[in-house]
Amino acid sequence: MESYELYWSKALEELQVTVSNSSYSTFITQLKPVDLIGNTLVFVTKSELFASEVANRLYDKIITALKNTNTGVTDIKLYVGNGKEDYIKQNPDQSFDDAPLNPRYTFDTFVVGPSNKFLYAAAKAVADAPSESYNPLFIYGGAGLGKTHIMQAIAHHIKANNPLKNVLYTTCEKFTTELIMNIRRGTAYSEDGINFRNKYRNVDVLIIDDVQFLINKQTSEEEFFHTFNDLFSKNKQIILSADCHPKELESISERLKTRFEQGLMAQVLPPDTETKIAILQKKAEMRKYILSLDVALFLAEKSDNDVRSLEGMLNKVIFASMLHECPITVELAKDALKESAGGETREEAVTADNIIETVSSFYKIPKMDLIGKKKNKEIVEPRQMCCYLMTELLTIPLVSIGQALGGRDHTTVIHARDKIARLSKENTRIATEIKDLKNLILKK
Repeated sequence: MESYELYWSKALEELQVTVSNSSYSTFITQLKPVDLIGNTLVFVTKSELFASEVANRLYDKIITALKNTNTGVTDIKLYVGNGKEDYIKQNPDQSFDDAPLNPRYTFDTFVVGPSNKFLYAAAKAVADAPSESYNPLFIYGGAGLGKTHIMQAIAHHIKANNPLKNVLYTTCEKFTTELIMNIRRGTAYSEDGINFRNKYRNVDVLIIDDVQFLINKQTSEEEFFHTFNDLFSKNKQIILSADCHPKELESISERLKTRFEQGLMAQVLPPDTETKIAILQKKAEMRKYILSLDVALFLAEKSDNDVRSLEGMLNKVIFASMLHECPITVELAKDALKESAGGETREEAVTADNIIETVSSFYKIPKMDLIGKKKNKEIVEPRQMCCYLMTELLTIPLVSIGQALGGRDHTTVIHARDKIARLSKENTRIATEIKDLKNLILKK
């Protein structure tokens, strides 16, 4: 199997869950990977109709799947039949240079609860009056809690109510990737470089997701700093998000952190059980399914404390309902989650103690130190690795993981999980150790 075929096969596993069954079978399966050029995966499809559907509705999901599966792929090219031109490049009216907006991410579909009502109010204020309320608006919180949803809701709202305003939503990773490509091509100070700066500075509203991606990227941080200053001096609205408070953004300069903090800071917290139920029923309704209270409660109690895991569980249950052609019941939900976790034998084979013992042996650290209170680096990182592996390999609540690791609370587990997940994309050593540890744990 060629490398590009391997990368695509990994992405397909996620796409089976994140796109509808009809879109997957009709369009995704018709994409044929044929090459890998740098970080760009090259596909061929059979007609312009297929290419248009992929470009307009599935492009962002494909990119997300490739990134979430740690393939290293950051973009795609799409050729029709024996054509010689990239279909996406040939259709510049489709906004592929920027992260596309998900049409479902609006204020109407955002479920408000105690954990996010402050964030919702702040976002609405900024969306109603850009540059007049809070600037910048800095949103922070753990992965999967709805930061991207609320940021895209702001973008949708402004575009609908202020059509003359130039709104740019993108991710910090895309910003960094574009800058690196300019530098690699030697165009950072040429016309292309000027166009890059103009793209980000000639806007009325700049919305950038995941600014923690600037960590350890000095050149990107410098460019971002000047972009921020230019927009702020012209009273343009800036909206940013990160997985932690600016003070916790390691290796980012104080001058940039203080700029992040000079507007309004809005934290999004994990949803409580009632909000989880509301989120599940809202998402099911959007998919034209009825989710009873007892099923929603069952899924809420089984889930981690984030919206993304809720949606993932709901997708598995809906898929099982479609597969078996029957309504969603608690029994169906139990069977669907059991199948996706690999069945009872896997749960019996992998336990919290098993993971702790494997990590302890791998890093040659006493078990009591691993679950204890010591905070020296040679112990903290393996402890965080434990958290990450437990969230990956076990289907137990975050609270239970914290208890297994010396009585830590769920927020500590979330922080550790997200940190290792981020490092695995930036550090080959971490990625290799995760792979080795998983192999050791699953073989036991």
